[in-house]
Amino acid sequence: MNEWLKFEKKGSIATLTMNRPDIRNPLGELEDVQNFEEASDKINNDRDIRCVILTGAGKAFSAGGNVKNMQNKSGNFSGSSVALRERYRFGIHKIIKAVWNIDVPVIAAINGPAIGLGNDVACLADMRISSEKALFGVTFLKIGLIPGDGGAWLLPKIIGMARASELLFTAKLIDPKTAKEWGLISDFYKDEDLMVEANKLAESIVKQPPDALRMSKKLLREGMGVSFDNILEMSANMQALMHLTDDHQEALSAFFEKRDGDFKGK
Repeated sequence: MNEWLKFEKKGSIATLTMNRPDIRNPLGELEDVQNFEEASDKINNDRDIRCVILTGAGKAFSAGGNVKNMQNKSGNFSGSSVALRERYRFGIHKIIKAVWNIDVPVIAAINGPAIGLGNDVACLADMRISSEKALFGVTFLKIGLIPGDGGAWLLPKIIGMARASELLFTAKLIDPKTAKEWGLISDFYKDEDLMVEANKLAESIVKQPPDALRMSKKLLREGMGVSFDNILEMSANMQALMHLTDDHQEALSAFFEKRDGDFKGK
């Protein structure tokens, strides 16, 4: 990873910061794929990490794709339709998959506008909170494009088909109050309080048994696309494993002794 995607670990919390503040943190450059994949692998291979906070540097979370490059047909937006298709498949889609495949809970701390691809990246997180100055938009049609990054699958699952359709078909921007009412974010805060609140939320998550935490996220994700019978089968298999962990016994002891558990991931 280079300085454009900053990685910081504090205790069991990892923070990823998209760091192109001068151009509002656009996504899609070739180095972005490697950076996000390396970050995802690093998090998944570090059993001590139990939660991730994803945010942006400066005044924007992410303005999405680089529209100047689109206009100039340069960089990732140059070449034939076949070349463009492959850049989506092996560029932006790999970024999306890297974030989606993070095993531990991810909190998007949306510090400013999350537009287009930026909004869809926020939707990859398990939880979203924002600054009071954030804006949210699915503005692909405004520039003559469609959601090319999986947002057409993600957004309806979060806010429902009607609201997702309204955002996409009107290309309008909504403020944090509306985003909260629609279920796009859980809450919003003053700028200076956003990361404090994100870390508070993360701290409450990292107190949980780490293996059960990862499996719980896996179950929720699988539940988005498989049958109820399949979820029941997966639940039985995972639960059988959890019953035999040291963390389960520690959790029971902590429950009866009215104290916090001291979980080791064993």
